[in-house]
Amino acid sequence: MDKEIKFLDTIDCSSSGTTAFVVVKQGEDLVVANLGDSRAILGTRIENGIKADQLTIDLIEAWNTEAERIRKCHGSVLALKDEAHIQRVWLPYDDSPGFAMSRAFGDFVLKNHGIICIPDVPYHRLTPNDEFLVLATDGVNEQKFIDLVALDG
Repeated sequence: MDKEIKFLDTIDCSSSGTTAFVVVKQGEDLVVANLGDSRAILGTRIENGIKADQLTIDLIEAWNTEAERIRKCHGSVLALKDEAHIQRVWLPYDDSPGFAMSRAFGDFVLKNHGIICIPDVPYHRLTPNDEFLVLATDGVNEQKFIDLVALDG
């Protein structure tokens, strides 16, 4: 997809990009492709209610592996003082762009410094106890959201 985006002369994607999130269900098989900061949360019936099972990996939380790749490509991974909980990707020897994701389409200024457009692709085999799937962007608390959806019902 990055190859196609590069050839668009109407959009400057040097410091602009996007994430993507796709779910495919075929029979009892569920495949999720996550490129960015979205989540797939499965509501699974248990004895005393419904439990939230996050199917996706928070790439921001997998920073050990992601940051290693970025540093090998001479990118910097640092947090801002007032947002110490958010690791960001920076150009070497520069204070920009401060990108809070490790994977995305576009954002070409960081492609040579470890930002990739290859999604994480988890697989899940559905069971009769799996009741619903919530697709959400960043900032969503899994169990609170599952409880809300389960109440509505």
